[in-house]
Amino acid sequence: MDAILLVVVTFTGYVVAYNTYGRFLARKIFRLNDENLPPSREFEDGKDFVPTQKWVIFGHHYTSIAGTGPIVGPAIGIIWGWIPAILWILVGSIVMGAVHDLSALVVSMRNNGVSVAEATARYISKRIRYVFFVIVFLVLLIVIAIFGLVIAIIFKMYPSSVFPVWMQIPIAITLGYVLYRKSGSIVLPTFIAILLMYTTIVAGTVLPFNMPDTAIPATGTWTILLLIYAFIASSLPVTTLLQPRDYMNAWQLFIAMGLLVLGIVFSGFFGNLHLVAPALNPAPEGAPPIVPFLFITIACGAISGFHSLVSSGTSSKQVATEKDAQFVGYGSMLLEAALSTLVIIAVGAGIGLLATEAGMTGTEAWNHHYASWSSAKGLGAKVSAFVNGSANMLTFIGIPIVVGKIIMGVFVASFAGTTLDTATRIQRYVVSELFADMKIGFMTNKYAAAAFAVITAFLLAFATGANGKGALTLWPLFGSINQLLAALTLLVATVYLKKSGGLKFLTTFIPFVFMIIITLWGTALNETGFIRDQNWLLVAINGVTFVLALWIILESFATLLKKNAG
Repeated sequence: MDAILLVVVTFTGYVVAYNTYGRFLARKIFRLNDENLPPSREFEDGKDFVPTQKWVIFGHHYTSIAGTGPIVGPAIGIIWGWIPAILWILVGSIVMGAVHDLSALVVSMRNNGVSVAEATARYISKRIRYVFFVIVFLVLLIVIAIFGLVIAIIFKMYPSSVFPVWMQIPIAITLGYVLYRKSGSIVLPTFIAILLMYTTIVAGTVLPFNMPDTAIPATGTWTILLLIYAFIASSLPVTTLLQPRDYMNAWQLFIAMGLLVLGIVFSGFFGNLHLVAPALNPAPEGAPPIVPFLFITIACGAISGFHSLVSSGTSSKQVATEKDAQFVGYGSMLLEAALSTLVIIAVGAGIGLLATEAGMTGTEAWNHHYASWSSAKGLGAKVSAFVNGSANMLTFIGIPIVVGKIIMGVFVASFAGTTLDTATRIQRYVVSELFADMKIGFMTNKYAAAAFAVITAFLLAFATGANGKGALTLWPLFGSINQLLAALTLLVATVYLKKSGGLKFLTTFIPFVFMIIITLWGTALNETGFIRDQNWLLVAINGVTFVLALWIILESFATLLKKNAG
């Protein structure tokens, strides 16, 4: 019953927050007004700038910011206890993450849909733009390279997911054609598309595919194919593949979350579902200190800098009216927090519901999976913890455990795919903006910019060999750099709000102060660890990032002081 109560309390909190604090931000702080012409209409080109129905753009935005982040982060962060994890997800998403996402979306919409990096030139200084670009480019580079590997690993773990994940592409293209080339309601086309998608999931149970190891390991082959796909997808008009696929995956999310809630309720009343994870575990074996690393490990479920790149990269070019920004920016972040809450229950309670292959249940099963930090932090271990825990709960609503694992495996792989699509497109935009500022015209071509984004990710992925796992070299940097980007985005939003006078800027400034302390603290601790391990590559990159962050902060405060003086 404790799991059911946790769902009721947190979900109620998300709904109340959207209708109170979210509405306050939309109406009083940002003063969203549908009379303002959004970039999607002002620069409408049918390719990147496309005014989009609220539910469709919500689907794109949500599935793009989610990926595997709200799954893997909480599945690792629960090692410190389910209470600190759930409190950070609940409070962080409401007063920080959703504020961050909405701020980035509105600032971009009111600046012709430019990226948050480009916005720094307008609100802080032009030279800081290039410093910010470095951080943004590094975040996207790691995301593109690592998410190709993430999907490859999922395909290897769950070969039955390969067929349905790839079949989503033709289904999405057909759905996009129907939605944008034909008139009429979107209800029937949506229903047919979702039905076809789940039909392919069932078909995947009899059509598993294992990529063979050849001269190139299977993970390397999949990474190459996925990067080629990312280049093509990022170059197509958003209405061809990006929007319809993300819209479909949003419905996949709603269904998966609905199934999980039902599984929690039925296993709570008719099974033995209860939280077997410790309420508080401040010093797990081999783990870094809970503060600041809990707030860095659990990112997407609470606040994530990557979200600002989606808000200002693709979504700001597609939101049809300003008032839709609350639903898209603030609402999607709270829904992501709801997903992270379900993940906490899956790995904190569902994992102990049924006996494992070793015959363990309950607390024993959880302790085995989370014996130490080294056993808990691996990608495969955390994906399997979520998938297995979820499948255990789904058995109580009549879904066989094998089918449940496929449903959840496809769900995770699909979300990783949407993030890969969107990250590559955003990197294309970022590269185009940067080279436009540098007066290098040919690199503003979408194919050249997309190729640059994919080739740099390819070089990183294969830097350590043919298995495509080169991005793991820089992965230890990602958490702190990602949260640093979140803090700096809040700082840009603070400068923007300060221009309007009053105390509006406090809504972003207070979260900025918290995030910058946490991330610089974590970055400093990482630096000492990298020096101790003599990992000089990470020492150099982490150190440079730390210095660049301080530079941005000093210039930003100088800008604020100048405005006050004026």
